[in-house]
Amino acid sequence: EYMIYFSILELISRGKTSSSEIDSIIKYAVGTNTLMNAPHINRESLAAKGFTSSDIHKIEGALPSAFDLNSAISSWVLGAETLNRLGIDGEKLKTPGESILKELGFSPSQIEEASLVICGRMTLEGAPGLKAQHLPVFDCANKCGAHGVRYIAPMAHIKMMAAAQPFISGAISKTVNLPHEARIEDIEQIYLEGWRLGLKAIAVYRDGSKMSQPLNASNKAEEKVSRDEVDKIVAQAVDNALKTAQAALGAGKRRRLPKKRHGFTVEARVGGHQVYLRTGEFADGTLGEIFIDMHKEGATFRSLLNCFAIAVSLGLQYGVPLEEFVEKMTFTRFEPQGVVDHPNIKNATSIIDYIFRVLGMEYMGQTDFVHVKPGEDQELAINRRPGLQLDMSPSMAENKAQAEARQIVQDQLPPEATKADAHPTHNPLDAQLQAMMGDAPFCTSCGHTTVRNGACYKCLNCGNSMGCS
Repeated sequence: EYMIYFSILELISRGKTSSSEIDSIIKYAVGTNTLMNAPHINRESLAAKGFTSSDIHKIEGALPSAFDLNSAISSWVLGAETLNRLGIDGEKLKTPGESILKELGFSPSQIEEASLVICGRMTLEGAPGLKAQHLPVFDCANKCGAHGVRYIAPMAHIKMMAAAQPFISGAISKTVNLPHEARIEDIEQIYLEGWRLGLKAIAVYRDGSKMSQPLNASNKAEEKVSRDEVDKIVAQAVDNALKTAQAALGAGKRRRLPKKRHGFTVEARVGGHQVYLRTGEFADGTLGEIFIDMHKEGATFRSLLNCFAIAVSLGLQYGVPLEEFVEKMTFTRFEPQGVVDHPNIKNATSIIDYIFRVLGMEYMGQTDFVHVKPGEDQELAINRRPGLQLDMSPSMAENKAQAEARQIVQDQLPPEATKADAHPTHNPLDAQLQAMMGDAPFCTSCGHTTVRNGACYKCLNCGNSMGCS
């Protein structure tokens, strides 16, 4: 907001105020953002206290985003090594009112004076060259900084909304900000006046009514929240946001398909039975519905397939990932099964197995269960969606992201913690057996349970391959 105000100030003062005066006003509000030539606390005084050039460089790097000097000269900026070198107890700094500057012997008045010069006053009230009649254009919803007094009157929010309400059909998303000193009667008056002026909705917020708020003008030590508390609040907010997003995704809201949608129809024979698979896509090219037709089968089987297709379509529209369907439905075994005359799938253990092999290949780019991998000239449904690669299915992308996240966490662990993970507890055979399909058939040679081998099965006991060379 200050950048907007400074721009307004420059427009107002063209021809009346020099660039040096404007620079003085800006420095008054946001500070010099440097330790150089600052009173009491500067490069020389900090070097005399034991700060290295690297420490001072870290502090000056944090100054542009700091609202006061204690925030820039803090444990999370300097690090534990610097605190140990200076002989400062990091645990003591977590106590409200304690700070590194105070531990180094600087008085509260010295810290305050240096902070006003370096980090600014966060207000234009009292700035050199500004007259009292100039200040209203810079007023905000709350007091600016610890030294600010002016702010937009709460009733002014109501009057402004009332001026705009007749020209819009809905309510106005605008919060009426009240100072910390506001009483119950003040809030009551806000609602009554809004009702009298015909507002459709009102939201109010009293400064300081929550334990944590994004904008806080006070910098009093006893009102500060420790860094650990801030981290907990942020972590909780992120966790709540994720839970809210997950709840919204899984809250049962159906994603409707467009009235006119794209898709494809594929014809094939599975074990001699003709099957037509048709798909419907959302606007972004993802799968939204399927249709399965087998014209020469009995009415019961055909009806069951139709109901199954409807159930899958509803699941896709209510947010069930296609990956879940593909993982559960492929390699299901029942008649009809056998040879398939599809360009990529040559054998299937059932009609359902064939359908989800096709869908997995077309919409996920998954090719580990097909017999002939798609060629470069073969157009798949996933190729029509921008930004996706043929060899990167959602499961592969998720696994890659999880691997990168695990690596980041592992890099942050101490050496003794990662040493225990250096030797995996599972050998390659155990890892392969973990991925064994639950419906794997018995070996036709020795009777041992087989495991997945690409698009088919093989026996680890005798080496027999069932369906693949």
